[in-house]
Amino acid sequence: MHLHVENLACVRGGRRIFEGVSFSLRPGEALVVLGRNGAGKSSLLDILAGRLAPAGGTVTLSGADERTLPECLHHVGHRDALKAALTAEENLAFARAFLGDPDLDPRQALGALGLAHAAGLPVAYLSAGQRRRVALARLLVARRPFWLLDEPTAALDAASQEVLLRLIEEHRAGGGMVVATTHQPLALAGAKAIRIERAGPRTEGTLPEDAFR
Repeated sequence: MHLHVENLACVRGGRRIFEGVSFSLRPGEALVVLGRNGAGKSSLLDILAGRLAPAGGTVTLSGADERTLPECLHHVGHRDALKAALTAEENLAFARAFLGDPDLDPRQALGALGLAHAAGLPVAYLSAGQRRRVALARLLVARRPFWLLDEPTAALDAASQEVLLRLIEEHRAGGGMVVATTHQPLALAGAKAIRIERAGPRTEGTLPEDAFR
């Protein structure tokens, strides 16, 4: 499976947010998307997820057995997209049944994020960091080769960030691909990096040590 993005452009509210964004991903690869607030990082993920039509350029997925890109991905955005009245386990059970191609059961997924003790609690009772971990646990209840992660470390403490990084690396080791936006250091070994700006060229390479300065 191969994802190829060429000269992608985005317009929202009549304003051109970005243009000329190009990159490619193969199994096991990760891309870190950098840029200031409002540069269009989340909009890029929305385009890849099929929630927003691009203003230009192409997104091509090959080797997916006629599946579309949205059918092959998990998207964890700024909003956790959880039902507050349902328990953590019930939220994940719904996601698993809805998405199909099940992997871990909800309790196993919560355990992997250190939340086995909270399985029976309504999400409304959980802290922001715990809710974020429930949202990330959705990555584990159904198999998807692409993970789109928008500021995935937001609200996570240092220990939870380490767990997330381990899960991402395990996903990549199994041939999975990751596109993650971030303002904070995200230590993904050998990850590609691209910076989105309102003007100027977009450059792709490996993640430099000073990327977050």
